[in-house]
Amino acid sequence: MTEITTRLLVLGGGPGGYVAAIRAGQLGIDTVLVEEQKLGGTCLNVGCIPSKALIHAADAFHAAVGQAGGSPFGVTVAELRLDFARTVAWKDGIVARLNAGVASLLKRGRVKIVRGRGSMTDGKTCRVETDTGVDTVSAEHVVIATGSLPMALPNLPFGGNVISSTEALSLPAVPGTLAVVGAGYIGLELGIAFAKLGARVTVVEMADRILPLYDADLTRPVARRLAGLGIEVLLGARAAGLSEGGDALRVESGGAVREIAAEKILVAVGRKPRTGDFGLDQLDLDMSGPFIRIDERCATSMRNVWAVGDVTGEPMLAHRAMAQGAMVAEIVAGRKRLFQKAAIPAVCFTDPEIVSVGLSPEEARAAGIEARIGQFPFAANGRAMTLGSDEGFARVVARADNHLVLGIQAVGAGVSELSAAFGLALEMGSRLEDIADTIHAHPTLGEAFHEASLTGLGQGLHM
Repeated sequence: MTEITTRLLVLGGGPGGYVAAIRAGQLGIDTVLVEEQKLGGTCLNVGCIPSKALIHAADAFHAAVGQAGGSPFGVTVAELRLDFARTVAWKDGIVARLNAGVASLLKRGRVKIVRGRGSMTDGKTCRVETDTGVDTVSAEHVVIATGSLPMALPNLPFGGNVISSTEALSLPAVPGTLAVVGAGYIGLELGIAFAKLGARVTVVEMADRILPLYDADLTRPVARRLAGLGIEVLLGARAAGLSEGGDALRVESGGAVREIAAEKILVAVGRKPRTGDFGLDQLDLDMSGPFIRIDERCATSMRNVWAVGDVTGEPMLAHRAMAQGAMVAEIVAGRKRLFQKAAIPAVCFTDPEIVSVGLSPEEARAAGIEARIGQFPFAANGRAMTLGSDEGFARVVARADNHLVLGIQAVGAGVSELSAAFGLALEMGSRLEDIADTIHAHPTLGEAFHEASLTGLGQGLHM
């Protein structure tokens, strides 16, 4: 047995954990990071990064298919073939490069990495089962960053043809038929990608519309695109289990039961915090439902025990975890910090993409706020036209009395790249006049943001 003593122990090497460790190393804090699997966690290895790589490859292939018979801008593809094994290898190569990058950054910060399954025995001690034996890590401060796991359904446990997003990103071939259970962002992102790669996709959703966490105006263009891609969407429907032969999904809707042929069934009904295998029962932590309860400093109910990321609740976003991890490292270093972000962007990488920061019009009204709404369509944006995709709009929500911006949303091709500008506007307390007086480059999609703000002031120029 090896005994290690350190000032900071980070349990989990995902976005929240590795950023906490890197920042701690920069601040000169003696730090140990415990990770059982690959550095980067779900996001880097089986989530954000590989899914976006697959989505990009699917977009490229689908565009080529569309150009096989000629395109409006004069491109024709004579011969078309998909080498999916090469696509997966390319995706895996990106992940490997980023894994190596994280390891290099941790090494630069003099962070000691202990690879193995870590389990807390008390609020200061972690027992790590490594390939060479058992290590015991004792620390003054502990950061719990164990992340989350895909949720299964009781009547559709993972295994065989029933897969989670993890397995979906490593399939050896594109399935001929794919059933997606859940029309949230994970299900639709992957469902759209596989439809573009040639799969016949059916989406099953219990709610009465897709992407229920976004307002209907934002999701309407996505619904139209699903139909255009030939994706069948069954709303108000429940996945009841596998058929007797196991090659179809039984779906209940309106009192009737039908079977949907599916080589693979992707269950994407959400994620749950990973709290079951790191010794939570040995800690005296207050909980908020299934999540670890934290305050505005990410402190738990135990002194010098901190928690960041998905294990602490919504929004389960990598960039939230990263910001929390960096903040906790600075608190351990003696700095005074609070996690009071005015806006955390949420991005859905569907086709078209959706980005939302702050309050929607409905949320502003529900809060009793009289709001001004400015909206501008990409159909009137020159850059969107030159990209060959002018579906969607940009929208700004602001207080009616002082024009303080409360929320910004957009749906359209490539709008994920506007999330930084949207988040910055809210973080800096911008008013409509601030955005309207900022010169936006032409021609760019960002001009729609500018025009939406002008419209909110009653000064729209191009509509």
